[in-house]
Amino acid sequence: MLNKVATQSNFSSADSVLANKGRSFHWARRLLGKIHADRATRLYRLCRYIDDLGDEENSVEASRKKLLDARNAISLRHSDNEILLDGVGLLNECQIDKVILLDLIAGVESDTQLVRVEDQGALLRYCYQVAGTVGLMMSKALDTHDEVAYPFAIDLGIAMQLTNICRDIKVDALANRRYIPTNLVRDLEPISLIHPNAQQENLVKDAVANLLNCAEKYYASGEMGLAYLPLQARLSILVAARVYREIGVELKNQDYEYWHRRIVVSTPRKIVVTFKALISILFTLNFWRHPKKHDANLHRALFSQSSPVLSSLKNYAS
Repeated sequence: MLNKVATQSNFSSADSVLANKGRSFHWARRLLGKIHADRATRLYRLCRYIDDLGDEENSVEASRKKLLDARNAISLRHSDNEILLDGVGLLNECQIDKVILLDLIAGVESDTQLVRVEDQGALLRYCYQVAGTVGLMMSKALDTHDEVAYPFAIDLGIAMQLTNICRDIKVDALANRRYIPTNLVRDLEPISLIHPNAQQENLVKDAVANLLNCAEKYYASGEMGLAYLPLQARLSILVAARVYREIGVELKNQDYEYWHRRIVVSTPRKIVVTFKALISILFTLNFWRHPKKHDANLHRALFSQSSPVLSSLKNYAS
């Protein structure tokens, strides 16, 4: 009885995090079965906890110290922290290699340094670390253990992160971070991205359009790989992807002018997007059958990154 109460309390805590900080995923989770919904919710809480360590600490030193503690906890598979301890249990339960989570931590650690992304290759490598890893872990949490599926899972995470970056340019700039690559916005400093002047507007809007077009390629690849998931999970992840993608659609509709307001997809709009997504599967063969192969060009920039995870997937990303 005590174990059952503790489990329910743990899930309630994770669910609260998802409801407050992962609204698109919380919406789509309704389509999952109980076991997968529980795992997905706990995984989101774990990843959000690690991400917040890079954003919400009082100092860079404190942030780095807590990230190091998280790295050690995952490496040693033990922690006094409730979230990390549950995360270790989830890794074991879902057969998730701890190296994937360590790649995520490395990405968040890079946020504690001066963030000025040089080019799109560097941006894609960052997106793999902080979001492609989440896609990879999520596929395992949803009982997909076919390695051929993993490059597609990474792509969906990258697509969502590119969308996130375009939405949060102003928020990141206020934190003195610039993820928009130098080759797209030259040497603009974050302060210039908070509210671009008349001379900078077209340059910045073209950069956002470029990255959202890039995200579309990764969304398309990610959706091609959904057929590897169990059916209920397939439906849920499709809806989550489509709802998150809608952020980019709405950003495009306001002429890429992100500085006026932070895009949030309303509940009525989520309902429409969900309905369209569920109808679309009737006419989408890729939802029902495995793709012939993964587009290796999408991961070309990633393979210059030293990662055992990516090295192990090279044979499947082509």
